[in-house]
Amino acid sequence: MKPGSNALAAVLAWSAACACLAAQPPAEAQPDSRRYVKDGIVVEFEARPAAGAAALTEDELAELRFSIREAASGRPVRGLAPGAWLDVAENLRNKEGAEQKSCKDKIALYLKGIVGIRPLVDLNSYYVVVLNRDASLSIVDPKVSMVGRTSTLARVPLARAGADLARSGDDRRIFVSMPAAGQVAVVEADSFKVIANVRAGPGATRLALQPDGRYLWVGNNAPAGEKGSVTVIDADALKPVATIPVGRGHHEIALSSDSRWAFVTNRADGSVTVIDVRTLAPVREIALGGQPISLAYSALSQLLYVAEAQAGVLYAIRPGDFSTQARIALAPGLGPMRFTPDGRWALVLNTADDKVHVIDPSSNRVVHDIAVPGQPYQLAFTRAFAYVRSLGSERVSMINLATLGPGKQPTVQSFAAGARPPKAAGELVIADSIAPAAGDAGVLVVNPADNTTYFYMEGMNAAASNYQTQGAAARAVMVVDRSLREIEPGVYASRVRMPVAGRFDVAFSLDSPRMLHCFATEAAVNPRGASGRAGTRLEYLVESRRVDAGTSVPVRFRILDGAKQEPRSGLADVRVMVVLAPGRGRTELAVSEVGDGIYEARATFAEPGAYYVYVASATLRKGFGELPFLTMQAVDGKLAERDRR
Repeated sequence: MKPGSNALAAVLAWSAACACLAAQPPAEAQPDSRRYVKDGIVVEFEARPAAGAAALTEDELAELRFSIREAASGRPVRGLAPGAWLDVAENLRNKEGAEQKSCKDKIALYLKGIVGIRPLVDLNSYYVVVLNRDASLSIVDPKVSMVGRTSTLARVPLARAGADLARSGDDRRIFVSMPAAGQVAVVEADSFKVIANVRAGPGATRLALQPDGRYLWVGNNAPAGEKGSVTVIDADALKPVATIPVGRGHHEIALSSDSRWAFVTNRADGSVTVIDVRTLAPVREIALGGQPISLAYSALSQLLYVAEAQAGVLYAIRPGDFSTQARIALAPGLGPMRFTPDGRWALVLNTADDKVHVIDPSSNRVVHDIAVPGQPYQLAFTRAFAYVRSLGSERVSMINLATLGPGKQPTVQSFAAGARPPKAAGELVIADSIAPAAGDAGVLVVNPADNTTYFYMEGMNAAASNYQTQGAAARAVMVVDRSLREIEPGVYASRVRMPVAGRFDVAFSLDSPRMLHCFATEAAVNPRGASGRAGTRLEYLVESRRVDAGTSVPVRFRILDGAKQEPRSGLADVRVMVVLAPGRGRTELAVSEVGDGIYEARATFAEPGAYYVYVASATLRKGFGELPFLTMQAVDGKLAERDRR
């Protein structure tokens, strides 16, 4: 997990604490909007516009900050794992005649992972992004339980099939290369919608975001025998700023740690093109011969390392004069190469020789040759382990990083991620099929042969859980972390897009010392969007979002219109569609107006599972999916009866 913390333990501790909520004193009538003191610890909350505006407004980014310090000394408290949720400042409806649930009570429901009762923004969560073989992404919420069926939160359609994934430094944007389209899709991680398809070049494949986050680099693989190129995209403006010609063949990309140089392999030409990032112009082509298969930059030695596959040689090259500082003889068949998170070791896979070569960049010497069977072809890291995926084996090998070094014997373990090897799936993509989970104490592994993503927690003997993306063929995986991060000593923050205008509860939790408190903030109406929101706001008026499977219940909602958000009545073309997740059993329902701007449709939830309710209207010029949707959960009757008891 994060250094000095254990996010999983914190969640489990609060799950247990939620059972004791009824024994706590009643919550305040109004949440404290700024400051909370308990057991010698001061927590100060602030919500500030992320773009430097005067006030928080809907549909704009805000930074939520929690400053935690000792009350007596004022010293910051570091290394914590606080939790937080943002939701509309209103109590949840309870059973008829029972008291309503306060902000603190809602936390207990959030931690249960019930589909129908989720906060607007969960600042403890992470999402699993799965790249599918077809033109789509599947978004999985690992914390949501859907009666054992699926945890799919959303499906993101793409213009064409994707090949590689990258994300912005703040995890707010996901980039997907689309070779057949010659474009890069940009997906906003707040809404999981494609916000742009940026022009790149024919065969746009490999993606690399430079360390300072300014530019996204795209390797364009030209047809065989033709020269390729790299496209440089402004990662904020989402516009191409340069297309730079390079050599022939597939292109891998690496950036120097100071974002000064970009290095691009030309596999068919046996060379590496060096590009000056300041001028976006090539300055040198380094001829190596053979097939430069991978490359990586060492922040420790300040050298570029290039693996040449045919001869099995690793070159260490110094930027500036581009001289070769070392030529490390390994063995033919080299593949991907990466540095450990601390930069201490370089690991080079040898797919043909079933080995992992460990290089010390401080001396440019081989420290270990570790046997890993089954044609190792992909590599990922947590702080404690290197995870190696093999083409011909369903098992994932784990190399304990603490056991690397001269005179040490590396410890290698493994676990099964499915029952079939990845190569049984046929065509694969270059994007990673293994990614570190949020909290850095586990990984997610896609097995394309059985279309399943497995979650493995370090210290376990087998995968702890798995997620299937029904109706799609999974190929690669990425994790988008939405949790609070310590941005400066004792200050924990995250950026969120304020979903609507209004007042919000910001629930805060901490396991040591144990705290559970609700702050408050509010967002103003966004003047830029007020004119375009006429008739687009919905208020769902359902008694409960958890129903018995096989029953028919009324779904009511109010449509609000205009700048004053007054009820809109008299709409004769309102339609409702109910979809069983992840996209089965689509049913359109008849709608009737039952009050001043209040409409009703009667929905039947035939089987257990998660359902999405969408509203559309031709008069409002809004189709399904353009207005806020409602989630409902249908459960087995026996389970529902047990919950009521």
